[in-house]
Amino acid sequence: MTRRYLLAAATAVAETLRGQTAVESAANEDFWLQARLAFTVDRSLLNFNNGSVCPAPKVVQEAMERYWTVTNLSPSHYVDELLLPETEIVRQELAREFGCDAEEMAITRNTSEGLHAVIFGLDLKPGDEVLTTTQDYPSMISSLQQRGRREGIVLKQFAYPTPPPSAADLSRLFWQHVTPKTRAILVSHLTFTTGQIFPVAEICREARRRGIYSIVDGAHGFAHLVFKRDDLDCDFYSTSLHKWLTAPVGTGFLYVRRALIPRVWPLLGVPEAMTNNIRKFEGVGTQPVAMRNAIADALAFHRGLGAERKQERLRYLRQRWERALRGTPRVILRHADHPSQSCGIGALSLDGMPAAKLTEVLQQKYRIHVRTRVVPGEFECIRVTPNIYSSLDDVDRFTRAITAIAKG
Repeated sequence: MTRRYLLAAATAVAETLRGQTAVESAANEDFWLQARLAFTVDRSLLNFNNGSVCPAPKVVQEAMERYWTVTNLSPSHYVDELLLPETEIVRQELAREFGCDAEEMAITRNTSEGLHAVIFGLDLKPGDEVLTTTQDYPSMISSLQQRGRREGIVLKQFAYPTPPPSAADLSRLFWQHVTPKTRAILVSHLTFTTGQIFPVAEICREARRRGIYSIVDGAHGFAHLVFKRDDLDCDFYSTSLHKWLTAPVGTGFLYVRRALIPRVWPLLGVPEAMTNNIRKFEGVGTQPVAMRNAIADALAFHRGLGAERKQERLRYLRQRWERALRGTPRVILRHADHPSQSCGIGALSLDGMPAAKLTEVLQQKYRIHVRTRVVPGEFECIRVTPNIYSSLDDVDRFTRAITAIAKG
């Protein structure tokens, strides 16, 4: 009953917004109140670290419980005969949302698992170069460095201004560092540090023209920004669904362009017959199918809200705290305020205070949870990531806390 009610309520409230643009609906507090009520978050703690893991709405929690119950009726029988076949429906719906064929969509546990499949699975020779920035995810950098130590491939990284002058500058920086030995480019859709949006489509299309693989870290892109696969034209895209889709923790997907599936070795061995099968990237042993199947309910919730409305609400929340703090003494904003370069994620530093200390003060004194991000030799900051269940009062509470700390 609760599941049907929540989905029906979200859809009904969305109908009341008919005629409003997505930007106009971003400020409709009656609508977003209904979204807040769909979550069971701890209201005594202000969670502005949704960029790590988002909570799931009640409808998704109930789906997980339902599938767990079925699993425990007789795990080997019910999982194999009932739940695993339903996973194929999840694959089809994820593919439809992303805009690719279902046979190009592998369901994984997180962004890192998918990216590691590509990083370790591509055949690269000693001296081959992989290019990325100094702000790409540490575990990806570590994995590429390990391939360097073991096999002699070369990792090249470049820094960029934070925030950069324009998205076009980011694209130019990539091509300034490409050499005849560059075989792959790793680019973040949005960076895990400041939420910087990269011009992925421009980079990926130029990479294909030059015969270079394009690998997109989409941890913060899917269900945050509105786009389809053809808008990016990438070779590989990996994301975590427990971030902006609000799916169960431990879910994600890896997209592989169909023609490239046989060129990438899976992390775990599979029969030769699976060389061309996208499911070869899912062979990681026994795992909880209940989490996977509940992705369908997260997709239904996301669609009920409206992807474009959700995107603009996330941007609206970020702009509210940013504009309140812009010009405040000691506050350094680390993200760009332009739709082509930022959406729901922002970052700031406080002059004279280490980012880890600022994180600690916010947590202990103000019960506000954020994440510290450090780019060695460049800058450190706190990453600020409200979500659709965050209220304007929550945002204002955060800005008051930062203002008080800056004065103190």
